[in-house]
Amino acid sequence: MKLPELLAPAGNLEKLKTALLFGADAVYVGGKNFSLRAQSDNFDFAALQEGVQYAHELGKKVYVALNVFAHQKELQGIAAYLPELLDAKIDAVIVADPGVFRLVRQEAPNLAVHISTQANTVNASAACFWQELGAKRVVLAREVTYKELLDIRSQAEVQLETFVHGAMCVSYSGRCLLSNYFTGRDANRGACTQPCRWKYALQEETRPGQFYPVEEDAHGTYFMNSKDLCLLPHLPALVTAGVDSLKIEGRMKSIHYVATVVRVYRQALDLFARNPEEFAIPPEWLEELQLVSQRAYTDGFFQGPAAGDAQIHAVEKENAAKVFCGVVTGHSGSDLLVEQRGRFAVGDCLEALPPTGERQQQCLRFLWDAKSGAVLERAPHAQQQLRLAWDGLLLPVGTLLRRVLSPGEEA
Repeated sequence: MKLPELLAPAGNLEKLKTALLFGADAVYVGGKNFSLRAQSDNFDFAALQEGVQYAHELGKKVYVALNVFAHQKELQGIAAYLPELLDAKIDAVIVADPGVFRLVRQEAPNLAVHISTQANTVNASAACFWQELGAKRVVLAREVTYKELLDIRSQAEVQLETFVHGAMCVSYSGRCLLSNYFTGRDANRGACTQPCRWKYALQEETRPGQFYPVEEDAHGTYFMNSKDLCLLPHLPALVTAGVDSLKIEGRMKSIHYVATVVRVYRQALDLFARNPEEFAIPPEWLEELQLVSQRAYTDGFFQGPAAGDAQIHAVEKENAAKVFCGVVTGHSGSDLLVEQRGRFAVGDCLEALPPTGERQQQCLRFLWDAKSGAVLERAPHAQQQLRLAWDGLLLPVGTLLRRVLSPGEEA
C-alpha cells in the first residue's frame, strides 16, 4: 500500500528537526520574506541550507512557502531570491499568486511548484488548469468536501495535498482583511494578528463604556473563532482516495505541538498500512491531540458544508492535564541532559514522549544545574541547561518531557 506523505510545519530549524525526528516525511518552511507567516522565526539562507541537508540525509524533503500575493515592486526581489533557494537544494516552492508562479517557471524551470491552498482550488477543472501549466502539486482548499476530493482525484493527475490537522481560518481559504483593518498588518501579506481569535463584547451606542458579553446559545450569535481541524478518524478514507500528501497546519506553533501531532499521525498511518481492515483509533491518540489545542476539534467540510455549531467555537476547552516542560539534549552517564521549557520541580511526575516507542512516566527524584553541578529543587530559569536522573533505558535526544499536573492544578 502506498501511503501519502506526512507533511509537517516548521517555523524554525528546531521545529524542522523535531518534525522529521518524530515521523514527518517532509516539512514546509518560510524564508525571511515572501511567505504568509512573517511572524514566525523563519529561515535565513544558512538555516535553510542546514535544514535541507538534515532532511535529505534522512531521505526526506523541504518545501519553501513563497505564497505571498506579490505587488509589482516585490517581483524583482522574488526573482533574486530564487537562486538562493536553488543553491539550498530545496525540493519545491509553494505559491499562490499566478504572477509568482509564472516568474518561478521562467527563472527556475526545473524547480517543482506546489499550488498553495490560498489559490482556492475547489474543483477538478482548477486542478487540471494548474497541472497543464506545469504545477507538480495542488494543495486543495479546506472547503473541499470528501466527495469533491474524490471527483478531483478521478479527473486530475497532478499530486493532491489536503490539510488534515490544525487551526482553520474563519474566512474563505484564509482570505481575510480583519487584521489589516484593526492593526494595519495584512493577513495576505504574511502578518496576520489573528483578530478572529480575540474576545469581543457588544457596546450599545448610547451607553459608552458598558460592555455586554457575546455569548452563544442554541439560537446562535456565532462569532469568528473557528474550531481546529482534525481528520484523524477519516485517515483511511483519505489514504484510499489516493491523496498524495497530508498536511498539518502550524508554522507558528511550538515544538510540543509539532512533535505530538506528527507522532500521532505517523503512528496512525503506519498502523493502517499494516492492517487496514482492523484499523481503529486508540483513545490515547485522541487524548494526545487534546494536549496541544485550546479549541475543540471539527472535521470541517469533510462530510459536507459545515454548519455553524459544527465550526464556530465560542468557549475555551478545559486545561490540559500535562504541560510541556523540557527537551532531552544529550546524556551524562545514565542521566539526561535537558533544556528547560517550562516549570517543573523535584517530586513532580514527568512524562517522556520519545519520537518512537511508548511514553514513560516517572517521579523526578534528582535535579542538577548541568553547568555548575549545583543540586536544584526546581528548574527556575527559561531554557536552563539541566541534568536529571531517569531510571531505565536512556531516552533519545529530541525526546520531549511533560509535567503531569496535580488534580485541580491549572496549566
